Amino acid sequence: MVHAAVLIICIIAALAAGVAAGVFAGINIRKNTAEKEIGSAEEEARRIVADAMKTGEAKKKELVLEGKEEVHRFRNESEKEIADRRREVQRQERRIQQKEETLDRKLDNVEKKDEKVQKKIREADAKLEEIETIKKSQFEMLEKISGYTAEQAKNYLLSQLEDELTHEKSVKIMEYQEQLKEEADEKARNIISLSIQKLAAEQVAEATISVVPLPNDEMKGRIIGREGRNIRAIETLTGVDLIIDDTPEAITLSCFEPVRREVARIALERLISDGRIHPARIEETIEKARREVDATIKREGEHAVLELGIHNIHPELVKLLGRLRYRTSYGQNVLNHSIEVAYLAGMMASELGIDPTLAKRAGLLHDIGKSIDHEVEGTHIQIGVDLARKYKESDAVIHAIHAHHGDVEAKSITAILVQAADALSAARPGARRENVENYIKRLQKLEEVASSFPGVDNCYAIQAGREVRVMVKPEVVKDERMIPLAREICKKIEEELEYPGQIKVNIIRESRAAEFAK
Repeated sequence: MVHAAVLIICIIAALAAGVAAGVFAGINIRKNTAEKEIGSAEEEARRIVADAMKTGEAKKKELVLEGKEEVHRFRNESEKEIADRRREVQRQERRIQQKEETLDRKLDNVEKKDEKVQKKIREADAKLEEIETIKKSQFEMLEKISGYTAEQAKNYLLSQLEDELTHEKSVKIMEYQEQLKEEADEKARNIISLSIQKLAAEQVAEATISVVPLPNDEMKGRIIGREGRNIRAIETLTGVDLIIDDTPEAITLSCFEPVRREVARIALERLISDGRIHPARIEETIEKARREVDATIKREGEHAVLELGIHNIHPELVKLLGRLRYRTSYGQNVLNHSIEVAYLAGMMASELGIDPTLAKRAGLLHDIGKSIDHEVEGTHIQIGVDLARKYKESDAVIHAIHAHHGDVEAKSITAILVQAADALSAARPGARRENVENYIKRLQKLEEVASSFPGVDNCYAIQAGREVRVMVKPEVVKDERMIPLAREICKKIEEELEYPGQIKVNIIRESRAAEFAK
């Protein structure tokens, strides 16, 4: 056993020694191989470096050659440019020299002409002195012949000339006025006639009170109710007075506010149709009628705006326009009047070549203050201006509203067109009602204004107050005084009277001579 173990150990030792010898031999082989490869790499590196140095030297020589060629080229170009500039400078110098020579020649000519002018001036001064001497002697001779001094003769001639000029001035003013009046009247007639022809407006005036028909007179008692409770409920909830009199089968609604009157009319008609009339039903029906009227107001305002093609109007202004549907002025429906004014102003603006949309907008809103003038203190003009300013309308529209009745001077063509359209809409036949008493008072006031001037003998208002004929005393009012007198009468009429349209002042001066053959 011992020998076997020794044998195994010897074998293992021999194997280990063989393996170590093999590993050492492999390491020596790899070392030799690596040294050979390193030597080859160093040789290759030395060869690459040598090639690179040869190539660099060649590139260097090539770049140096190119640089010399570029420098040579730049030098040639610079010399050429310098030569060109030198030639241009020489050419400019020649031109300047030629101009200097030309200026010298012109200066010589000017000096010669100046000498001639000075000579002529001296001759003219001498002649002027001679003329003054002759003029003085002529004046002295004229003074001796006429017996007037120069100052007296001048005053006499000026007075004569002033009289002649006054007459000529009046004649010329009359001629120019007639000519301008004819041209302006023709142009105005064309524009107004075209505008009116294009617009077909209703001419039927609406009533200012509402009458509700009844199926029978027994219904009056049911509307009054037990101890008047029904009629009191209707009047309290609507703010409208119910007039129940002897008129058969009819009840009259009276109220200063047209929207309330319309609410009461609709509610009363529904109560009569339904037959159930008691306070609770009355309150319910009136509330429904109020909502219906509000919807109608909104719808009417939107219809007016869409019909005219106007955009970006504040919704509150649209509602206020709708309220004008129930407002009347001298029997004329104010909403229809506003639409008519908008159409007329827009048409005239188109004829004149200005913005028709702005004119329509101002015409539609010119009476917007009448929608709430029963609720707010102030004139409808001031209320309208405040509303337009509140809802951000333009300054042009606000000014047109402010000036449409002449409260302020119209400073824009749009404002003037709205004034004219408002007068046209109000003055056309059948547009408004006027009672006989007010009509007579207006004519009397017109005649009184015309008679208040000195030299007026008689005056007569004709054509329903559209014209006033003034007879003047010929010995007091001369021909040249007639035109200024007509202007003064017109100015006073404008300041003191309110009237639709315009009034023609016609002054008549007449001289008569009478003798009797005996």
